[in-house]
Amino acid sequence: MIAALIFALAQVDGALPETQAYTAWLVCPGGHIRFGLELARTGPETWRAFLVNGEERIEVPRVERKGDQLLLDMPHYDSRITATVSEPSGSALTGTWEKRRDREKVAQLPFHARVLSSTGPWRTPSEQTPLSGADVTGRWTARFEGEDETSIAVLRQDGSRLTGTFLTPTGDYRFLVGGVQATPVESQEMQNYLTTFTLSCFDGAHAFLFAGRYVDGKLWGDFWSGNWHHQTWKAERDESAQLADAFAQTKWNGTTKLADLTFPDLDGRKHSLSEFAGKATLLVVLGSWCPNCNDEAKLLAELDAKYRARGLRILGLAFELTGERERDAGQVRIFAQRHGLEIPFFLCGTADKDEATKALGLVDRVRAFPTTVFVGADGLPRAIHSGFAGPATGVEHQKLRREFQARIEALLGPK
Repeated sequence: MIAALIFALAQVDGALPETQAYTAWLVCPGGHIRFGLELARTGPETWRAFLVNGEERIEVPRVERKGDQLLLDMPHYDSRITATVSEPSGSALTGTWEKRRDREKVAQLPFHARVLSSTGPWRTPSEQTPLSGADVTGRWTARFEGEDETSIAVLRQDGSRLTGTFLTPTGDYRFLVGGVQATPVESQEMQNYLTTFTLSCFDGAHAFLFAGRYVDGKLWGDFWSGNWHHQTWKAERDESAQLADAFAQTKWNGTTKLADLTFPDLDGRKHSLSEFAGKATLLVVLGSWCPNCNDEAKLLAELDAKYRARGLRILGLAFELTGERERDAGQVRIFAQRHGLEIPFFLCGTADKDEATKALGLVDRVRAFPTTVFVGADGLPRAIHSGFAGPATGVEHQKLRREFQARIEALLGPK
């Protein structure tokens, strides 16, 4: 069967094939988590693949074909898709996505993919009939069930295509893409059509689905993360909506000093953070499993390259999924290599905010992964930033990049 897929992708005269585009989805309790998948044969036995979420294309680090099986391996998230070609034409894939969530749990969701088509149930949201009069473009103040703090939905509608993200006090939901449509309703007491929408994202770690409706100028919906988390949410339009200052959420406790903290490096050797005293330092509380941390890592690599010669030191304080040293150290090494981060990393505990708060003892509470502490050469904190607004947030991301650089310049002083 896999030969049929190769045949469908291959070009004549032995030339390498063009990329084949699929619409793919994971099945969760709330419906289909849709994303794009690009697959191309680059040699007799070599392949490349990309996950596509709106503007973002993420290359799958390892793609293998064995018999009629395809493997899309994302080791940086301890995540993989295994699939079988399920139609003779090679136009459909079925299988399973699995990801380790902690020491004991491995999440699994059914996976499907079909060659992109403009007909039938496989059509993309952008190919659906546009709605008349329904436009959810703009900023919305959102409240998720069980959470005290508000979030912000930033949405862009183009016909029936919908893109955007949610900004939260701890980070963002990255690149979401989906559609808006008119759903018929049978009740005589309601309008003939109800405006509904979906947004989803799959990046190897996140498997998000937002499904909702637009009624009387407000949004009402459900949020699923895989098959393990569900919340309801609602939102009201507010073009001036802003999150609380991420530099004002977390406080230095004033009792613990850097010299009081000792953690093992990736080889198991223990170090006191006093070894790194005397230089302007960024202490970054992170996890290799965390997509927002991966977004920040790209910026950290840039900052390290720009400011290391002027004396800036960046230290990665990792809280990982299992607590098994060899496994967790291996994941951090993959994380560092993926982003070109040549900085010291330490294994500080498991991926739990309460444990991170206790292990560090530096701040009143670790509210988010990542948390970035700006420390002066005198060992005293100058600022603490909770979360990270990634590239999907657009202007907010650019603003945060500028603010990080300005605070580093202040730490280092004149050139």
